[in-house]
Amino acid sequence: GQLPTWLQGILLRNGPGMHTIGDSKYNHWFDGLALLHSFTFKNGEVYYRSKYLRSDTYNCNVEANRIVVSEFGTMAYPDPCKNIFAKAFCYLSHTIPEFTDNCLINIMKAGDDFYATSETNFIRKINPQTLDTLDKVDYNKYIAVNVTTSHPHYDSAGNILNMGTSIVDKGKTKYVLFKIPSSVPEHEKKKSRFKHLEVVCSIPSRSLLHPSYYHSFGITENYIIFVEQPFRLDIVKMATAYIRGVSWASCLAFSQDDKTWFHIVDRKTKKEVSNKFYADAMVFFHHVNAYEEDGHIVFDIIAYTDNSLYDMFYLKNMNKNFEEISKLTSIPTCKRFVVPLQFDKDAGVGSNLVTLSSTATAVKEKDGNIYCQPEILCEGIELPRINYDYNGKKYKYIFATEVQWSPIPTKIAKFNTQTKEMLHWGGEDCWPSEPIFVPSPDAREEDDGVVLTCVVRTDPQKAPFLIVLDAKTFTELGRATVDVDMHLDLHGMFIPQQDLKTESE
Repeated sequence: GQLPTWLQGILLRNGPGMHTIGDSKYNHWFDGLALLHSFTFKNGEVYYRSKYLRSDTYNCNVEANRIVVSEFGTMAYPDPCKNIFAKAFCYLSHTIPEFTDNCLINIMKAGDDFYATSETNFIRKINPQTLDTLDKVDYNKYIAVNVTTSHPHYDSAGNILNMGTSIVDKGKTKYVLFKIPSSVPEHEKKKSRFKHLEVVCSIPSRSLLHPSYYHSFGITENYIIFVEQPFRLDIVKMATAYIRGVSWASCLAFSQDDKTWFHIVDRKTKKEVSNKFYADAMVFFHHVNAYEEDGHIVFDIIAYTDNSLYDMFYLKNMNKNFEEISKLTSIPTCKRFVVPLQFDKDAGVGSNLVTLSSTATAVKEKDGNIYCQPEILCEGIELPRINYDYNGKKYKYIFATEVQWSPIPTKIAKFNTQTKEMLHWGGEDCWPSEPIFVPSPDAREEDDGVVLTCVVRTDPQKAPFLIVLDAKTFTELGRATVDVDMHLDLHGMFIPQQDLKTESE
């Protein structure tokens, strides 16, 4: 096919790549050592490369020829401790675990630099052109967080907003929202931008020893949306996991009878809105988008009624019949919540405070709390992406992978949130990855541009490829076939040519 002449830059992807080291194997697909891969678009041609992230974790494991660094689903024992004292010390030093720097989930842009990220306190700087691994950054040196999200937001000035959990800091477990500047003052260029990291605000966890797990958060022009779900980490269990010989993943539990709380933080005052909003128990990983309309906050997420998704990806479950056997007990559902910020304070108990035209409701209860029920936009989509120029604004289109009762995506979809229409692209034996929207330079409408996705084949005789679709019509413009084994990845980003440093820089 023909690629648009304006499509110049690099599609950078990240995900788990190596699951066996020597005679040892990881338990979970999300534990594999990070493998970066990229497609470089240059003058109508596409170049492919891939490279393992040379993290300390990678180097230690490869040198020992076995897994010696613990991952979320795999607890590793570096050395059988020599004597009882060494053993006791060994166990104690793992109480607040030294987390892995196997940054396998996403890519983050900070100023002119790019980082591979996961959900621990470490990120790794990478060169997007060569995929070489550079500096290791420990957030903990600048801010007290033990885990962070892999889905930061960027404001119009390019500053990064992200969230992390600070576990039992002076007896207070809290969620911390922080900002990393896009640029540092000229006279401090030699210093790290992370030295200028600032805490925007913190939200106390509803439970001291059971903070909520979260993978992303929402943002509008004036507010941050943090959803505290009853899918929680048990800190005591986590601190003793090493001694008990279990993985950290086993310290996560979903409380079906609990509530999901919405925390709305005013970005200007850095304070939480005083009204208390909640919804029924749910598990979710991805926010789609959020915006403000007529005194309401509207936010869309992909939610489940249980936490079966994570269990599917234990490698013992991933065999040749994976597609047929693995059935989700809860289908991903795109839910729209509408949270009224301005409403009549004298409104009666039981009255719906939502005045927008939506089937979503927010009902005032006797104790003053507001119970929110969502509008169901659609079912069966995951890994949602949008035109990021519309992030935090009213928008129309979601680009996502399509999953039904199996967690493996078989198609990609474009969903219109206003008309509920859906377009699909799929092919025989195709497992596409998260679709990335790239706007055309003279875009007038939200879907002016292309959608990029890498496709691995279930038939080993067929080569994987990258496909470029017209974002408006979802018709294929071109594809680039890659004559190597390509892995199914998680997340990534498109870096336009102008955002890449020249080689000399």
